[in-house]
Order: sequence, then C-alpha cells, then structure tokens
Amino acid sequence: MKLLLIFGFVALALADVSRFVGDKVFRLKPRLDKHVTLIKELEKNINVDMWSPGSSEQVTIDIDVDIRVPAMYLDIVFTMLDQSDMEHEILIEDVQAAVDGQADSGGSPRAHSYTKYNTWSDVQNWINSISSANPSLVSKLVIGNTFEARPMTVLKLGKASSSTKPAIFMDCGIHAREWISPAFCQWFVKEALSTYGSDSQMTSLLDEMDVFVLPVFNIDGYVYTHTNNRMWRKTRSKKSGSSCIGADPNRNFDAGWCTLGASSNPCSDTFCGYNPESEIEVKNVADFIRRNKSIIKAYLTIHSYSQLLLFPYSYKYGLAADHTELMTVAQGAASALQSLYGTRYTSGPGATTIYPAAGGSDDWAYDLGVKYSYTFELRDTGRYGFLLPESQIKPTCEETMLAVKHIAAYVQKNLY
Repeated sequence: MKLLLIFGFVALALADVSRFVGDKVFRLKPRLDKHVTLIKELEKNINVDMWSPGSSEQVTIDIDVDIRVPAMYLDIVFTMLDQSDMEHEILIEDVQAAVDGQADSGGSPRAHSYTKYNTWSDVQNWINSISSANPSLVSKLVIGNTFEARPMTVLKLGKASSSTKPAIFMDCGIHAREWISPAFCQWFVKEALSTYGSDSQMTSLLDEMDVFVLPVFNIDGYVYTHTNNRMWRKTRSKKSGSSCIGADPNRNFDAGWCTLGASSNPCSDTFCGYNPESEIEVKNVADFIRRNKSIIKAYLTIHSYSQLLLFPYSYKYGLAADHTELMTVAQGAASALQSLYGTRYTSGPGATTIYPAAGGSDDWAYDLGVKYSYTFELRDTGRYGFLLPESQIKPTCEETMLAVKHIAAYVQKNLY
C-alpha cells in the first residue's frame, strides 16, 4: 500500500513537549473503510493527538474526527489525505497561537477569578477561602490523595440539617486538558452560595439536598497541563516496568472495563489502566460514592468538548432501563441551556450519540444505582476544542447552570 511506504521515513515516537508551534488541528470526515484505516495508521505510526474521539479505535464511517498533527508531520499528513481523497478541514491553524490566546489577559500571574483558567494552587486556595467564608453552607471533605499526594477535596454544599439529606455528586476535570470543566465547578459553587436566599430554586435545593462538588478530579494531570504539556489528558501514575505515564480515568471505572472504546496499551491516551480502579483518583471517588450510595440520587460529570448531554450507556449499545426518563430530563436540560444564548446540545446515550467508551464514570454510577447519571460535554463543537478562550467561560458557565439546575430540580421533585 503506497500510503504505508511513507511511514518508512517517519520517526515512530514524539517527545512529550510543551510547545505546539505550527501544529494544526484537522477535522477529518471518513466516508469509506480506507479512510478509517488511514486514521488508525496515523495514530499508530506518527502518534497524532486524537481530540475527538479519544482513540482511533472509536473511529467509524460518518463520524467526524478531530486530530492535532505536529508541525513536523504536516507534509506527510497532507500527502496522505490527498491520496485518500478524504474530506477534511483545518479547525486550528496554529495550536500554540491558540494556547497563547486562551488566556485573553496575557500570561502575568493572576489571583483566582471565575472568568479565568485558574492554576491548581489558585483553586486550592479558593477551596479553603470559600469554605471558611461560608461555614453555614459549605464543608470540606478530603476523600483521599492523588498519585502525587495532592489532597482531593470535595466541597459539600447544603444547609446543615439534623438528619441525613439526599445528595447530588458532581465532578469536574477528569481529563486534564479540558480546562472549561473545572472552571464550571468553581462557577457552580459561586452561584449556589451567592444566590442562596434570593433564588428560590437554589435555596430550596440546598435546604432539602446536599451537593457534593469535586472541583478537579485529575489534579496531577491538571497541574501538568499548566507546567509541562497543555494537551495532557491522563493521570500521572507510574508503574514499574513501563515508561508510559498514567491512565485515562474515564476508562478506569468498573463498567464494561477495557472493552469497547478503551485501550490496553499503557501509552495510549485511552489506556484503561491495569485493572478497574487502578488509578487512585478513581478509587477515591468510587469509594466515596459507594459509602454514600444510599443518599446520592444524581451523578453529574463535566467534560468538554462537543456540546452533548449524555447518559448511560457508553460501554454497550443496549438502552438503560430508565432510558425514556433519562432522555426526557436531558432534553429538558438542553432546552433550558439553549434558552440563554441559543447554544445547541445533543442528548442521548453515550454509545450511540458520540461513540462507545467502556469504563466511564456515569455508566459505573448508574449501574451502582444512581439513576440520574449524566455526562456534560461543554462548548464548543471544535472551533477551539480544548482551547476554549477565557472570554467564553462566563457564557458557557451561565448556560450550563440552567441545565444543571433543571436536572437538580427534577431530581428534587422525584426523591420519594
């Protein structure tokens, strides 16, 4: 095959570097089997960075594929695309320029802000300050440490009660490079606290329920995206005998583990881990939810990008027992979200709406018995991808709040 001969001149590995000057993000539109094969060859042989879906194993005909191509391989990739006649477009002309432009106010040190992408140290300081400033509504729960020994702190929001209250659990930042996700968790906490007493829905929610918020799930990876590699996705765990770092925490839950849409290759971005809950961050969250299984009524996990509101299942194509109800709630939430800025979300089961992916947290929570389990894929649909500018944090969070409040209100009304 002529295309394969090109690979003979290509180095088979890329160094883990933090600069992306001249890299481009392509949107590929596979329409033939040979197009799917080509995309798999690209990932395998020149280590292109799969943005959507997360792995070439999830690529099928008629699903758009977004990939970042390092500048040194652009000529080869252009040649291969021309030879294959695969339809394609360039979403980002220069990835480093997009990285640099993501912080609209420049790179000078800044204090915590709800309209900026905060470093982990700023988030950690914020966790401490917002809990101490709101003792009647917030308490801190350390649920364990990360692989690199950083504390995983859950904020428990809710009016203190003499009896145990039902709860919602929400996490952000499972995938390190999805910076808009932790930004939303911080925004949600701010809004919940600042509108308590004036917003009747939020007041009722925090009076009757608790909301557990994990602002950053994959803390080690998040730190690494700020210090070394903006495009890092996985955890930062190390295993003796392997030079590859980390696993995909959203393939590491015990839900159809390491089957569809997950990789057993430790170097892959969708590596499922060496066994379910091998990643300490995943085990810490799973243990917490298991301990509180009797009170947790909804599980919300915030990702980016694609503008989707997904629910089980992703690890199989069969519909969830509660499919009709879950779809109704999702569509209502998407409609509420759209009402603010007109942003359109697609709702549905993960496997058929986006692609199969085993080991996901929402499937695991649903199978555990948490009925209302949803995954948000926030803005956008690929123009910026993981590099959403800070100017979009506020509108993204404002509209997402409407969707989350819709789900929370429904759960609250259907507690008993």
